[in-house]
Amino acid sequence: MEITLTEKNFQKEVLESDIPVLVDFWAEWCAPCRMIAPVIEEIAQEYSGRLKVGKLNVDENQNLAAKYSIRSIPTLLIFKEGKVIEQIIGALPKKALKSKIATALAREEGEK
Repeated sequence: MEITLTEKNFQKEVLESDIPVLVDFWAEWCAPCRMIAPVIEEIAQEYSGRLKVGKLNVDENQNLAAKYSIRSIPTLLIFKEGKVIEQIIGALPKKALKSKIATALAREEGEK
């Protein structure tokens, strides 16, 4: 399940999350964002319980987009314990996206 993120719930849902969080920075007018939306939904289901997935509309949450230096969309950030551990820019195929997510999560587990 995906969570709709806003400036009001970002702290609680992302920065204070007990599990890693994938944040999809997107906008309604962005064709590549719409193209990867179904892939993001599938990842949310496949990683349920291990990875929280949230969508943040950059037009409605410009302060957060600026804070994380989002220059192009879609941009995906993976947060763990309140810190960005991976940045993925652009619409990647599902296989490539899953590979980057798995690598980031495994790398973080290895550092513990």
